[in-house]
Amino acid sequence: MAERFAGGKLQVSVSGEGPVIWLFHSLLADAGSFAPLAARLSATHRVALPDLPGFGGSAPAGPGLDAVADRMAVAVGELGGPAVVLGNGYGSFVALMLALRHPQLVDRLVLAGTGAAFSEPGRAAFRAMADAASSRGLAAVADTAMRRLFSPEFQAANPALVAERRERFLATDPAVFTGACAALASLDLRDETRALNTPTLVVVGGEDEATPPPMARELASLLPDARLVELPGLAHVPQLQDPDRFAREISGFL
Repeated sequence: MAERFAGGKLQVSVSGEGPVIWLFHSLLADAGSFAPLAARLSATHRVALPDLPGFGGSAPAGPGLDAVADRMAVAVGELGGPAVVLGNGYGSFVALMLALRHPQLVDRLVLAGTGAAFSEPGRAAFRAMADAASSRGLAAVADTAMRRLFSPEFQAANPALVAERRERFLATDPAVFTGACAALASLDLRDETRALNTPTLVVVGGEDEATPPPMARELASLLPDARLVELPGLAHVPQLQDPDRFAREISGFL
């Protein structure tokens, strides 16, 4: 059931009963990328699946990740914290920022496809996507987005899913997309994460080109209370590619 939070600015689907878990989606996807996992988790948790600020039915929060994290913190508090926060890609950076700025709201973190900072080639990739989207529209970066989400082999074997994901990506607000790209290109949380004591599970697909495994390994090494799980054969949205396997991997931590 869709509900409104944060003064009506945030749309969230809430299902199930039990401890609260929030699912923050990727920049290259939307809340639908968590639907298979949400269905599984709702058997044991109260699952909150938001459209992040600027996506779907949620109003934009501002140009920086701090503004997005603060908007999400309001919603987490309204539903009842502390909660588990699970993010994927862009959503994992928002989740990490939320935990850094509002640690009292987060019981534990699951960060899938993330890191504390991008390499210079990674930063350049975001700047290039933002430039292309600004000048030629999101269609100009759709192929790149799909390649960052899924391996070529997965795309070839799952054309219907990839087509659906492409359609959802093209529905993104271009201004929100380019603003998020700029925020990620300048992100560096390496110093802050050293002081974050929230228990954290860092998850990365072995074929993740958007946030490669070295980024996850670095983040896990910086966090005082973190465990790393690498998933061979999966890419940037492991919870969508293989929700059963992903759910099994995080179940003990949850």
